[in-house]
Amino acid sequence: MKIAVIGSGYVGLVAGACFADSGTQVVCVDVDEQKLEKLRRGDVPFFEPRLADLLKRNWPERLDFSSNLAESIDGREVVFIAVGTPPNEDGSADLSHVLTVAEQVAKAAKHDLALVLKSTVPVGTNERVTAVVKKHAKHRISVVSNPEFLKEGDAVNDFFKPDRIVIGTDDDRAFEALSRLYAPYNRQRGRIQRMSPKSAEIVKYASNALLAVKISFMNEVARLCDVAGGDAEDVRIAVGSDERIGMQFLYPGLGFGGSCFPKDLRALVRTGEDLGLKMELAAAAVRANEVPVQTMLAHMESDLGGLSGKVIAVWGVAFKPRTDDVREAPALKLMQDLVARGASVRATDPQALETGRERLQALGIADKVTLIKDEYQACEGADALVVATEWNQYRNPDVARLKQLMRGRHVFDGRNALSPEAVADGGFVYRGVGRQKLER
Repeated sequence: MKIAVIGSGYVGLVAGACFADSGTQVVCVDVDEQKLEKLRRGDVPFFEPRLADLLKRNWPERLDFSSNLAESIDGREVVFIAVGTPPNEDGSADLSHVLTVAEQVAKAAKHDLALVLKSTVPVGTNERVTAVVKKHAKHRISVVSNPEFLKEGDAVNDFFKPDRIVIGTDDDRAFEALSRLYAPYNRQRGRIQRMSPKSAEIVKYASNALLAVKISFMNEVARLCDVAGGDAEDVRIAVGSDERIGMQFLYPGLGFGGSCFPKDLRALVRTGEDLGLKMELAAAAVRANEVPVQTMLAHMESDLGGLSGKVIAVWGVAFKPRTDDVREAPALKLMQDLVARGASVRATDPQALETGRERLQALGIADKVTLIKDEYQACEGADALVVATEWNQYRNPDVARLKQLMRGRHVFDGRNALSPEAVADGGFVYRGVGRQKLER
């Protein structure tokens, strides 16, 4: 089978490489020639485990890269649109790139094909794209909604072993083509779920909103534990033991970030407003997500006697482990507020130093934050350490070494990743999220 994927960003590149690894002939289309040259060399522009290996294994036999859209879609049975849908100022999704690509495909197509929306788009987008296609196409083009459900840091595994494959279409021929394409990932059990395009569009936003609400709710419970004297970890384990609830996304911390949850929640709220509905829980989750960082800052100011002039080491810049994505990362929000309160920051991350540096420059605080590769070097002379991202290598630190390097004796665990007892036994004052301060 031959397909084209238009857009070689995170979603498009993962999809293209994974389809190619299952024997599909794939061409990924992008307007950036420099980027395409790097991809041909196997250089992935972002960090995602296993992805670089897939590129090197499949290029050029099953995976190619091109900037010529018309040539790339010629002879392709399925064409995916995987371009960005960045948020507008009002929170709505910017569909200009999607609609532009749809028009280009419609004008260039020399035969019938399925045009598949892989980008995250609000309900009603399929109809808008279909209208554009009908206006310009000379052949039969079926618009299909096929949302992605990839977790950054584990996207390749998610693609190869999906929980579900949602296909939104009323066209039997298009559905059959997508079913054949996804057959290698659907062998163990039936994962394909066919539905209307509108339902498929809602599924993506509903899934992300529900997970984000779960995170925000647990963070509110953690605040209750903080004030009332409970332990959020004990509560989390007991609540998550209920099979109706489960353990996933039930970890208190500094809040969610990244390219999906914040953007998708705002878009869902905006979509509801456009349709005359108030999406109360989604809106509340957005507001609640601003609180954990401020709560941690309040604890830091109280425990350290103010932040002006203090040196704060921050472990973690990316919004989550196993990625270099710093978009809306709680760590960066924390650093911004620390600098605003007069502190200087020494930060580290295994993968996100370059992306973090770019974002710090955009925020205008790059001169106040020193980025350091080694986590222990980042702690030299620090008055306090904050764990902002739960990378595995941070979970069991050499506390004795930290004591030698640091000037202060405070550890703020923004992800409840450390052992409070081990930190306290090493001579530090430990404070987590929704956990009582511990010192020996």
